[in-house]
Amino acid sequence: MKLWGGRFEKATDSMVDDFHSSISFDQRLYKQDIAGSIAHATMLGEQGIIPQQDADRIVQGLKDILADIQAGKVQFETDAEDIHMNVEKLLIERIGEPGKRLHTGRSRNDQVALDGHMYVKEAVLQTQDLLKDLMHTLLSIAQKHLTTIMPGYTHLQKAQPVTLAHHMMAYFQMFRRDYQRLQDCFKRADVMPLGSGALAGTTYPLDRSRVARLLGFSEISQNSMDGVSDRDFMLEYMSAASISMMHLSRFCEEMILWSSHEFRFVEMDDAFSTGSSIMPQKKNPDVAELIRGKTGRVYGDLMGLLTALKGIPLAYNKDMQEDKEALFDAHDTWTKCLLVFNGMLKSVRFRTGVMEKGASGGFTNATDAADYLVKKGMPFRQAHEVVGRMVLHCIHEDKALLDLSLEEMKEFSPIFEADVYEAISLLSCVNLRKVVGGPAPEMVQRSIDEAQGWMDGLK
Repeated sequence: MKLWGGRFEKATDSMVDDFHSSISFDQRLYKQDIAGSIAHATMLGEQGIIPQQDADRIVQGLKDILADIQAGKVQFETDAEDIHMNVEKLLIERIGEPGKRLHTGRSRNDQVALDGHMYVKEAVLQTQDLLKDLMHTLLSIAQKHLTTIMPGYTHLQKAQPVTLAHHMMAYFQMFRRDYQRLQDCFKRADVMPLGSGALAGTTYPLDRSRVARLLGFSEISQNSMDGVSDRDFMLEYMSAASISMMHLSRFCEEMILWSSHEFRFVEMDDAFSTGSSIMPQKKNPDVAELIRGKTGRVYGDLMGLLTALKGIPLAYNKDMQEDKEALFDAHDTWTKCLLVFNGMLKSVRFRTGVMEKGASGGFTNATDAADYLVKKGMPFRQAHEVVGRMVLHCIHEDKALLDLSLEEMKEFSPIFEADVYEAISLLSCVNLRKVVGGPAPEMVQRSIDEAQGWMDGLK
């Protein structure tokens, strides 16, 4: 008989049992569920709501069940529906009557909400550690490549010269924001809902703050209906996952492009590449491609839960059982992608010579040529037009701007002098961009130092 079966005259259809059951996936919450039950039982005993000796037996029984689960000695039952009922059923079987007192002053509604909050808190901390590892890798690469010149792009067309360090620090800022989003997400997850009951609290004199302290929560929920129906903290984590996966996907797209023969900016390590079953020459960036593909999967997890929640009236509804698989999948996918991407990035070989050669083509110094004229007194719009005509001329002659003689340049504007060659050299184009956030090595070094200081201050 089910633990809630007293009001029913017929057994649940076996097909409904299977459809209704969530033990196949929510069993991974066993640690959170048992920890929450231990804290709840401890409080019940301290408050005199149940006899202290029963509370002690419950706590010990739960600890024994935890040890047995971890040792692989427990077989969960589908007809017990979920991890909560499985644990309680096991407890009653093992310690008898005292086990039936565990659920005093508690509902599965606030119990499952508690487990979710605890899971997300742990997920945040785990993911932050992986993000920190990745950011350390980016800082290390940036520090080594302060003067490695490469082309910067807009519209996937060569635009202006930058450095590899500057490019890597752009991604550092993205992952830094991901980390900060998780810091904010943790605040909402760090709210203890137990004591909300099914939706209206309980008449028992629960000490909710005591349970919160036992479980390491900073605060307790302030409305019982919201306490059991809130899944915002899950959505926040999954939203952070989706944004971060987008960052990973953009980075992967660049690695895929850069590893192609057309770019040849990077050489993927053999350990993070695969071959072709028919073409012996192939070395495919499959790791990067798969991360790019899994990004859509995490988006789907977020959209699935948003859709499941959008029409639910207060308070708890069975639809909310759909939260766990989406949350678990988003967490698993994100963390695996962060781990493998970091390994891939650490092993990449950057072809610095090819990068610098790439920056010399595509007229990446055209803006600097226009700026040269402006500094000599020409209005910018006029300078823009002059250099545009110079670029068109070079295209027809298959030349770069630096290939033009001074006499050729003067045909476009008499303002040009011999110092133009230094002004529009790739090194000058990078080194003179000393604005805060710019690619000049001294500014990138400042950015690296600031970032390292921020990293050192993280817990």
